[in-house]
Amino acid sequence: MAKELATHSPGRKIFSSKIATTIVWITTIVWTIPTMGLLVTSFKTDKNILGVAWWNSLLHPDFTLANYKNVFFGDNTESLSTGVLPYFINSIVITLPATVFPIVIATMAAYALAWIKFRGSDTLFFTIFALQIVPLQMALIPLLLLFTGGAHIGSVTILPAFGIAGKFAGIWLPHTMFAMPLAIYLLHNFIAGLPKELMEAAYVDGANHFMVFRRIVVPLAIPGIASIAIFQFLWVWNDLLVALTFASGTEEIAPLNSKLASLVGQYGSGYTQLSAGAFITIAIPLVVFFSLQKYFVRGLLAGSVK
Repeated sequence: MAKELATHSPGRKIFSSKIATTIVWITTIVWTIPTMGLLVTSFKTDKNILGVAWWNSLLHPDFTLANYKNVFFGDNTESLSTGVLPYFINSIVITLPATVFPIVIATMAAYALAWIKFRGSDTLFFTIFALQIVPLQMALIPLLLLFTGGAHIGSVTILPAFGIAGKFAGIWLPHTMFAMPLAIYLLHNFIAGLPKELMEAAYVDGANHFMVFRRIVVPLAIPGIASIAIFQFLWVWNDLLVALTFASGTEEIAPLNSKLASLVGQYGSGYTQLSAGAFITIAIPLVVFFSLQKYFVRGLLAGSVK
């Protein structure tokens, strides 16, 4: 009876109707048109694009890869004297550890909170959950001061200076800290939903917590882990605020986004190069998303509902 009601529910009929499908297609096309314009612009020079609508280029194509070459390897202009390749590598060096570290820590913490009962575990979990409402901007300057000067009460040193400001570790650590609340919350709900009988059977057979975690929990939690990996990778890759704050103005570890901000020259010139830089920026996130998308919805839905 419940299945029949769900099948014939008004909401289900509305969202599966032809009108809803048409609306989705129209919305998709409207969102795609600016992206197509940006893509076409990235293959045109400033001289060829001025005074001509981008869609005219589809009828009279005169495309070039010069913008991508100049953006990647640099040209003779002041804004692109070195190109974005070193910054592209910096973004990869920043993003990969800042994605792996929180996933590893959050997965172990989520398993402990879900299956290892200890005094205060529920309070600790709700505290971690509540940390999601704290804006990360509130923690940027205190963390930067902690990294550079340590923590002091009067003349007493509580924590010495970390000495990692202006280094890659100084960016990895904040990203890892900021990712913990959401990652632990989603993974906890996913791992807590694993069959209790499976865990008990493993314990009866003599498996310890490490064996259960490595051989049972991690393989079954792959969809949830993949969902967190997508979220974290996209957030770190597209981040500019955290990287600039903790890079302390050091160009050697600046991410790709910081270089893109300087591609627009005086009075807005150089937007064709900025278009090419934008597509270079989204290439890696698209590869990551489409590689893990089969796990995304399943892991997100399983981890969002307790």
